[in-house]
Amino acid sequence: MYMIDIDNTIAQQPFNDLQIEQLVKNNTLEILSISLAKNAMFPKHVSPKDAHLIVLEGNINFHIQNQTVNLKEQQHFSFSKEVEHWVLAKEDAKFLIIR
Repeated sequence: MYMIDIDNTIAQQPFNDLQIEQLVKNNTLEILSISLAKNAMFPKHVSPKDAHLIVLEGNINFHIQNQTVNLKEQQHFSFSKEVEHWVLAKEDAKFLIIR
């Protein structure tokens, strides 16, 4: 019988400054759940791999290469590895990073 494991990490992740939860990590895939309270910032950093960002709820400004990309609920954005970027929450927000 196949074992079904439901994970409620995203739903339970609080809006308390910056919260990062690793949902999946294996040799080929990593999925992070990020929660940002309104006006909280995910500081400047780079991704070790090309990545996809999917906004689950809220509204964020994604800053990359002197550009600001406003992303809202249910929008998707891709970005390249090793490019410095940072995120500011315009309102309480949750998003996934898939890389």
